[in-house]
Amino acid sequence: MREGSGPLTWRPLGREDAQASADLLNVMETVDRIGENYTAEDTLQELVDPYADLERASLAAFDGDVMVGYMKIRFKPSADEVHRVFLDGGVHPGYRRRGVGTTLVEAGVAAAKVVYALHHPTSKLVVDVHKCEHVAGVAELVRSQGFTPVRYFRRMERPLGAALGDATIPAGFRVEPWSEHNDEEFRLVRNESYEDYWGARPMPADSWQNKITNQTFRPDKSFLMRDAGSGVPVGVLVTTCWDADTETTGVRDAHFMVIGTRRDHRRRGVAGALVGHALRSAADHGYDRASVNVDSANPIGSFGIFEKAGFTAKARYVRWALEISL
Repeated sequence: MREGSGPLTWRPLGREDAQASADLLNVMETVDRIGENYTAEDTLQELVDPYADLERASLAAFDGDVMVGYMKIRFKPSADEVHRVFLDGGVHPGYRRRGVGTTLVEAGVAAAKVVYALHHPTSKLVVDVHKCEHVAGVAELVRSQGFTPVRYFRRMERPLGAALGDATIPAGFRVEPWSEHNDEEFRLVRNESYEDYWGARPMPADSWQNKITNQTFRPDKSFLMRDAGSGVPVGVLVTTCWDADTETTGVRDAHFMVIGTRRDHRRRGVAGALVGHALRSAADHGYDRASVNVDSANPIGSFGIFEKAGFTAKARYVRWALEISL
């Protein structure tokens, strides 16, 4: 695409921008190569997020009808002493180094203050940006606005094929796939098991539906483990898959979006067994690869669990943070 010569138009995002958002993200992917492709359905899911206040906390730049940059804020439904607000955004490769990114980040920080004042004004405000490390210009931009790196995450991948062995379920446990009847148990186990995960907060039902059981969700590849004696759910694994990625790359990826074990059942092989079971199921149903994003400082040793299952680290992501005193 050629850069336009006229001034850009700026306005908040709306639901009607799903296709324009997908088009922008997909052209960014041709340069940034982070492995993310989108349909309008995918971006609409983000635009209707119940914790994204588009009117007060989003901004998009247009050159004619083409979206060339955007930012949006996502706040959390609950907070304790710290409220971590997420700032997401991007700029069309043809419009970078022209001040668009700076304008969007500055607008995002200002918008974060607005939603903070509306929802969790007694907490400490921290604005987070989460981006793949290799994307050119990101570090320079966010550092110029006062952000510092506070956490690192790895995308890990494992090819699927004939070499994959059968999964073994530990004695005293049983595994079942997701259903409408156990959906709430999935959510509650996720919330309890993530209590000591850095930055995590309980996920209410509306957020669970928007972020987890949406069009990317693969219910037949998502599993809950129970204590066979008591019937108590002790661990979950949720699998997602982006059709746009498959169409673009030809690789069908089973992405493990949620993996959690209740703390009183850790160190008993629950997570490893769920991963093995999900890998076998994905391989049996024609998936080419499995992937997962792992916090490098995860307190329960997730890296070791996935390395043992044959995953290797690929791209690294940086969590940048800006602490704001109000």
